[in-house]
Amino acid sequence: MIRIAVDAMGGDFGPSVTVQASLAFLGSHPDSVVLLVGLEAVLSQQAQFAALQAHPRCQIVAASEVVTMDDSIEVALRRKKDSSMRVAVQQVKGAAADAAVSAGNTGALMAISRYVLKTLDGIDRPAIATQLPNAAGGATTVLDLGANVDCSEHHLLQFAVMGSALVSAVSGLTAPSVGLLNIGEEAIKGSEVIKKAGELLRSASQSGDLNFFGNVEGNDIFKGTTDIVVCDGFVGNVALKASEGLAGMIGSFMKAEFSRNIFTKMAALFAYPVLSAFKKRVDHRRYNGAALLGLRGLVFKSHGSADAFAFERALNRAYDAARNNLLGKVKERIAHAAPLLAHAAAVSPVDVAAPVVLAAALSLPLQNPVH
Repeated sequence: MIRIAVDAMGGDFGPSVTVQASLAFLGSHPDSVVLLVGLEAVLSQQAQFAALQAHPRCQIVAASEVVTMDDSIEVALRRKKDSSMRVAVQQVKGAAADAAVSAGNTGALMAISRYVLKTLDGIDRPAIATQLPNAAGGATTVLDLGANVDCSEHHLLQFAVMGSALVSAVSGLTAPSVGLLNIGEEAIKGSEVIKKAGELLRSASQSGDLNFFGNVEGNDIFKGTTDIVVCDGFVGNVALKASEGLAGMIGSFMKAEFSRNIFTKMAALFAYPVLSAFKKRVDHRRYNGAALLGLRGLVFKSHGSADAFAFERALNRAYDAARNNLLGKVKERIAHAAPLLAHAAAVSPVDVAAPVVLAAALSLPLQNPVH
């Protein structure tokens, strides 16, 4: 049985989404168990909670606090020690769950997960990875998507190693291709960090630790040029937000064309099946569920504004990762690349950009990376 701990209170819509999605998930995954974490008094107000509570493969785990989308990392980590988010992650720490899923505050989730679960040996900073649809008919895995704004070259190398493990575990590819996001394909282009990262990735490819394609540009994400694209969190989050707006733009266009005049209505009517299929293809809800890679446990982040359909997709991703032993495969990849990772860390400057947990522990102000 695959056991998923669900932060039922997180996100913009909380239990109104998580309860419905959890019930649907259990219905489609007979070998799964859901540990629903939250305030039972609030959960009981949902119409479907009684059915979920009575489900033989659902357990209700009590929590007394909620991390809001506006809470600082310091508040989430130090003051709300019995939050549904933290209790859900603790289920993974205590081996009661194989993975945890939350739609809550991303910065808080990363800080809590790093504090409770710790990072794997050889990994300095966890990264957020998810899939974006591409023109090749599949999806491109991109990381980091906002956990780390400032990255050194050896952080980017670590992201590539972890991203390769993720794609191998979920998609079954033994040697997924890795592209380094840059302003051009040429090795001489980009910042010094990108150039040095390219050198490290080429060395990793030569040693058999990675299948490095080379530099790629932003449009290559959506072309499907490589299976994985590695970048810093600032650039990755911009790409993510841009892709999320695409389906909405298509929907607005379709609505506008149907409301203009008889000629545009007729043209839109003929184009509707194609546009509708394309809208569905690029619907960001279908790709919801980002993995927090580099931790000693599986944690997945759902978009904060996810509806029940999107949140269920995040549960599916956590389920697939646990079923395919993602954590074990990440460890194997890191162990194989350990000499290269250690060398890269040794020649890189000391990481003073500081883990979000350190900032929280010292009560320093820190903006949440993404919501």
